Amino acid sequence: MKKKILVTGGAGFIGSHLCEKLLSMGHEVICLDNFFTGQKENIIHLIDNPFFELIRHDVTMPFFIEVDEIYNLACPASPVHYQHNAIKTIKTSVMGSVNMLGLAKRIKAKILQASTSEVYGIPDISPQPESYWGNVNPIGPRSCYDEGKRCAESLFINYHIQNNVKIKILRIFNTYGPRMHPNDGRVVSNFIVQAIQNKDITIYGDGSQTRSFCFVDDLVDGMIKFMDTPNDVIGPANIGNPEEYRIIDLAKKIIDITNSSSKLVYMPLPQDDPSQRKPDITLVKQLIHWQPTTKLIDGLNKTISYFHKTLKT
Repeated sequence: MKKKILVTGGAGFIGSHLCEKLLSMGHEVICLDNFFTGQKENIIHLIDNPFFELIRHDVTMPFFIEVDEIYNLACPASPVHYQHNAIKTIKTSVMGSVNMLGLAKRIKAKILQASTSEVYGIPDISPQPESYWGNVNPIGPRSCYDEGKRCAESLFINYHIQNNVKIKILRIFNTYGPRMHPNDGRVVSNFIVQAIQNKDITIYGDGSQTRSFCFVDDLVDGMIKFMDTPNDVIGPANIGNPEEYRIIDLAKKIIDITNSSSKLVYMPLPQDDPSQRKPDITLVKQLIHWQPTTKLIDGLNKTISYFHKTLKT
């Protein structure tokens, strides 16, 4: 069935892939973005599609439209971007959620919140299940994002309880792929850009900290499947790749793939940087029979190919 779908943050890294996938499935897509971190280049190839509409708008301001579903992705998601204007980041998570939930309530639309693994903070258990409440510094440099997303989850749950809004909450773990911003400060894009340019690869700490990396195509498939679950399935649910990699091993792998002459250099670990990130995805496996299928080497090759083209222009 053809649906009319609103994607906030639709010109961002994940949002643009989601818009593209929804269009390929035959839906009508409205992309909402204020271009604080989103880029027109990410969705320019969709502009001529008669079922795609781009609207410049900030979710901290009310927005009115008639749609069947809302994917709320609007928020800077990398430390470089979300710490650039911390107050703006909090307002996007909190006021943006209030506005989108209010819209969903009025038009009786189903709404999915793109939450984050950062709600777990510096976890003292691994892997992190949804039942874990987290260990977050509420006043640290990352709190604008971490606590903003935690408050957004609370808003979603309470709109559901008080107003019967049809909600979905997904906690997204590290995602990578084409259309990542080259200067977003995330480990995959950082390492690839540095390796392609034969610059020193910056490792914070000793490189023994771990992350799990999910390719963006796998993530988008999971998001759409989770949105399509029955109304009594609300989450929160983790989504990501449970395979764990040490940061130093990722750096060496990228140097090898790019045939780079880059050297590893070590810098102090940033405040509140988690030592482990690994999702427990038992719940999404049960609910939507989803698990990532893209091998890290294949996803890195696609991402590196994208950055080769991007850095030449």
